[in-house]
Amino acid sequence: MYLSAANHRIPLSDGNSIPIIGLGTFSEPALTKKGDCAASVKIAIDIGYRHFDGAHLYQNENEVGDAISEKIAEGKVKREDIFYCGKLWATNHVPEMVRPALERTLKSLKLDYVDLYIIEVPMAFKPGNEVYPRDENGKWLYHKSDLCATWEALEACKDAGLVKSLGVSNFNRRQLELILNKPGLKYKPVTNQVECHPYFTQPKLLKFCRQHDIVVVAYSPLGTSRNPLWVNVSSPPLLNDVLLNSLGKKYRKTAAQVALRFNIQRGVVVIPKSFKPERIKENFQIFDFSLTEEEMKSIEALNTNIRFVELLMWCDHPEYPFHDEY
Repeated sequence: MYLSAANHRIPLSDGNSIPIIGLGTFSEPALTKKGDCAASVKIAIDIGYRHFDGAHLYQNENEVGDAISEKIAEGKVKREDIFYCGKLWATNHVPEMVRPALERTLKSLKLDYVDLYIIEVPMAFKPGNEVYPRDENGKWLYHKSDLCATWEALEACKDAGLVKSLGVSNFNRRQLELILNKPGLKYKPVTNQVECHPYFTQPKLLKFCRQHDIVVVAYSPLGTSRNPLWVNVSSPPLLNDVLLNSLGKKYRKTAAQVALRFNIQRGVVVIPKSFKPERIKENFQIFDFSLTEEEMKSIEALNTNIRFVELLMWCDHPEYPFHDEY
């Protein structure tokens, strides 16, 4: 049975739902120019995407908002058709900073609410306007995390109607349990956004999240850029994989389409990032074929448990999430 494209959504435990494929809008300033993000969001909406993953940190939420406004004005979509995920950055974990951070995102987007708002990383940095705070010697300035207090501030934002669903990103099992077991928990996380692809399939975290009705959203579902500043480039590029390419030939698809199909068949939401029109279109064309059970198992067997996105520059943070097995 094929999944239908634009309408295929996964129910969330809070009664909302999330489209199974979205467009990631993360950009490295050196590789993109002003207007690239807005253009790609407009193209994506025309193709059929309704889910957009962004963050204040990406410095392009105003472009995403402009593109959405333009498409609503054209009558191409209504606001309720669009699913936008925003993120709370590490310098805004202090409870009184949470709502102003979300309101800043809403102002950039020119929207009254976001559909999903997530804690981007479980590590808190020195509160303030400096996105990457360091001391005079270049040492990172961390802040003591109180994830439960941050979560309570997010719950208040949901009660105020500023966000429909709440989630997290890069949380390990222990950090998820901290929220799930919080006394007086009002709303539990409905998603956990983590790196997930055929070389890093996250079987244990996926199982844990399923047991708790938490949907896994895969970032870097096609591997990632080869920027040695923050990427583990010792692993071979995912899209050169022999098995993914041979299955691509069989189905007349690309290795990328096979990798995305693999995750959505497991009930994992994918948010591939691209600013190239042909790639944006290609990534969406994954609903007209289906991998067999045997092929799914073969792809699962590619798992090496090696991350591309290790965030090693913060590995000395007390809440660095990747020291734990999952």
